[in-house]
Amino acid sequence: DSAEASPSVVFENIERCSPNCLQMLLENISGLTVDADFTVELIPEINVAVVTFLKNIDTKEFVEKCSQHKRVREFKMTAWLLESTQSIKAENLPESISTDYLTVYFESARNGGGPVSDVQLFPEENSAIITFCDHKGNC
Repeated sequence: DSAEASPSVVFENIERCSPNCLQMLLENISGLTVDADFTVELIPEINVAVVTFLKNIDTKEFVEKCSQHKRVREFKMTAWLLESTQSIKAENLPESISTDYLTVYFESARNGGGPVSDVQLFPEENSAIITFCDHKGNC
């Protein structure tokens, strides 16, 4: 079951913890190193950080550790596994972007991508919905 768990954990209510403080706290809890073992993406507009583990760890156990950790509780942060999704929305795209370019970009392993089954462009919004094949490779 853990093999199916998401490698990403969402932290909510991060405003009381600076980005550097959050990184150190995550290193203390996980015993891992930022950049080498995990990445932290801050989304200040919604007061959230997404931590993605590059190393294979039990993220369910990590979320449980976080919920019991004294400092996490003092900062009133909450953590949960980020659900897997097959579709994402890309925004602020250049007007000249093509579905072929987006397909190749999001299939690039270097960009963290995977097999793409569909790309829908919305030129009026400068956005696109990219749908990936499922984690078993079914499109």
